[in-house]
Amino acid sequence: MLSIPIKRAHIEITHHLTKAEVDTLIAAPDPKTPRGRRDRAFLLFLARTGARVSEATGVNANDLQLERPHPQVLLRGKGRRDRVVPIAKDLARALTTLLSERGIAHHEPRPIFVGARNERLTRFGATHIVRRAAAEAVAIRPALADKPISPHIFRHSLAMKLLQSGVDLLTIQAWLGHAQVATTHRYAAADVEMMRNGLEKAGVAGDHGVRFRPNDAVLQLLNSI
Repeated sequence: MLSIPIKRAHIEITHHLTKAEVDTLIAAPDPKTPRGRRDRAFLLFLARTGARVSEATGVNANDLQLERPHPQVLLRGKGRRDRVVPIAKDLARALTTLLSERGIAHHEPRPIFVGARNERLTRFGATHIVRRAAAEAVAIRPALADKPISPHIFRHSLAMKLLQSGVDLLTIQAWLGHAQVATTHRYAAADVEMMRNGLEKAGVAGDHGVRFRPNDAVLQLLNSI
């Protein structure tokens, strides 16, 4: 039995979008229509909170705390792992407008994002919103046509942005609601540009005049090899 080789599992590449690509998708819906404002608020929610699509569609008005000095939202994750994440200022404004338009008070247990029949947005509806925005955004950024655009890619993109900004893996793990930090670690493994910068700053790339102290994300990545 010991001579049987270990099966090598295929690790799926973690796709993500740049900040410019995310901003283009968010700006795609028409802000002059109720549907466009709903779509933009939903895209902002995915992009700023990193919520899974089920978490985003499951949010109610009473899960929000928009009147706090630092707004936040309660997300109900998989395996009853609830978590609270911060809400960015642009998202807070979009959500406030959306609730006002629909006449929903902050304390009401009513869904924030609804479909055409005023029922809670479904996974299919959420995917349709993202694809509709992508179809509009491709005209501005043609490179998006080659990206696997889905609601989940906003989650990957936020994780990569946090990692590249120097946020440690444990914080990202808590933010995204991962049960294990190993799941979060794949973002570090997928960021080739961060690895390249790490080589250059460490002097491995041939520029021995550079001296720096690598950040925690790079150190964790190197220690895991």
